[in-house]
Amino acid sequence: MPGVWTVNSDGGSRGNPGPGGAGIVVRDPSGEVVARGGAYLGTVTNNIAEYEALLWGMRAARALGARKLLVRADSELAIKQMRGEYRVKNEGLKPLFLQAQTLCRTFEGVTFEHVRREANADADALANEAMDSREYVGDAPEPPGGMRLFDTEA
Repeated sequence: MPGVWTVNSDGGSRGNPGPGGAGIVVRDPSGEVVARGGAYLGTVTNNIAEYEALLWGMRAARALGARKLLVRADSELAIKQMRGEYRVKNEGLKPLFLQAQTLCRTFEGVTFEHVRREANADADALANEAMDSREYVGDAPEPPGGMRLFDTEA
């Protein structure tokens, strides 16, 4: 599909729940990396971290001008829920799922693809870097939780 942007997203937590992070890599239709980021999420479950990463990737791609999107993640649960193959039973995931469904409607088309962990190594590394540093890393817009990239207050 011409004009398709790609987002690789990954979330994780050390413990479940535990300190969590989200990582994303956004590529334009030519395949060039146009944004990368990792964000520390605080104490979250692994599945919440996966959804936060997926949402961030979608928001970042939209902010960068994407109209058609391929979202690639190694979370079978999140991808299959987004494709309608699994129901969302966990009450904590329902609001994140609904946010993602709403975001989908802001694009001309969105496809969700489950990938092996090895195919998601860059996003995983950014999530881990954010967990290690406990802060935002990279240059991707629209980080989760209303994080600001630049502190404008003195």
